[in-house]
Amino acid sequence: MKRKQPDQRAQAKRAALNALRRAKRTALRAGVDLTVWEGEFLGSVETRLETYGRAFGDPEKGAPGQALSALQARKLKEIAAKAKGEKTAAKPDFRKRRGASRPFGPKTRSSRGLDADD
Repeated sequence: MKRKQPDQRAQAKRAALNALRRAKRTALRAGVDLTVWEGEFLGSVETRLETYGRAFGDPEKGAPGQALSALQARKLKEIAAKAKGEKTAAKPDFRKRRGASRPFGPKTRSSRGLDADD
């Protein structure tokens, strides 16, 4: 007897719903206070997943067969890490790059460390 191929969308929906519920449950058990925005985010994404099977409308925002967009998945990971007490990956600070202290514009002798008297 042949088995049917599993429905990829249904699997993605179940996985996303389980991840949402796991993040909520972990936060409650650990006593971590989620912000109002994070609570609303988890609730609205769960509602959209149950209603539509995916949490975003624009197909270009996520991979085919995925229930969450890339940004939604990243936010969910951040919330889950916060609930576990892990430090989330800091966003890169572009102001601390090498050479960022020099203002934009043409290079002058003084900006290269040379005095005008040389």
